[in-house]
Parts: sequence; C-alpha cells; structure tokens
Amino acid sequence: QVQLVESGGGLVQAGDSLRLSCAASGRTFSIEAMGWFRQAPGKGREFVAAINRPGSITAYADSVKGRFTISRDNFKNTVYLQMNSLKPEDSARYYCAAANTYYPSGTAETYDYWGQGTQVTVSS
Repeated sequence: QVQLVESGGGLVQAGDSLRLSCAASGRTFSIEAMGWFRQAPGKGREFVAAINRPGSITAYADSVKGRFTISRDNFKNTVYLQMNSLKPEDSARYYCAAANTYYPSGTAETYDYWGQGTQVTVSS
C-alpha cells in the first residue's frame, strides 16, 4: 500500500502563488507516475498535472498551462505543484494521486492511490 498526504493549501488572493506538496510513504518503490487533480463543489474531479517517475514527461490541463508546474523529488518521495497567477476559478480541493504505470496520464481511473486532498481558495 501507498499513503499520500497533501499539504500547502490555503486562502490566497487572485494573482498570488502557492506550492502544494504530496508526501508518499509505504511501498513507494512501486510508484511510477504521480498527478494532481482538483474538485470544486458541485463539479467532477478534474485533471491538473502529472509527471512520470524520472520527471522527464509532464502533462498539464489547458487551463493551467503556463501557470502551474509539477515536479518531484524521488529521494524525498514527494511531488510538488507550484501554482502561480492563481485565479478564483482555481479554487478547489486538490488531490494527489499515484500510479503504478509509467506514463503520466490525465485519466483519474489510471491512478491506484489517492490522498485526502488540500483546500485551495482564491479570492478575487
């Protein structure tokens, strides 16, 4: 089993930045791709960004391209999401996910493990 714990969420103003972290523990050697998803009240879970184990392949939702950056530190078993130029529409609960597959997919069903999420609220 793999456990994922997110941190770094909070309340910020439009235009501000936040960095989310997701620490993995347990059978971390089995983790290949990791990703971030988000869910706003009344909406479905939405793909944000993903990265493969070496960090050589990344994928982003169109809505965050150029503003968000995903990275990972395999020695620390941690994945990060740097969020810049935040907008009110970025407000959501952000979830970290880990997969046993190599390619960083944007499909939630690909991921085997999920964290509990961290709340991000952006005021206008």
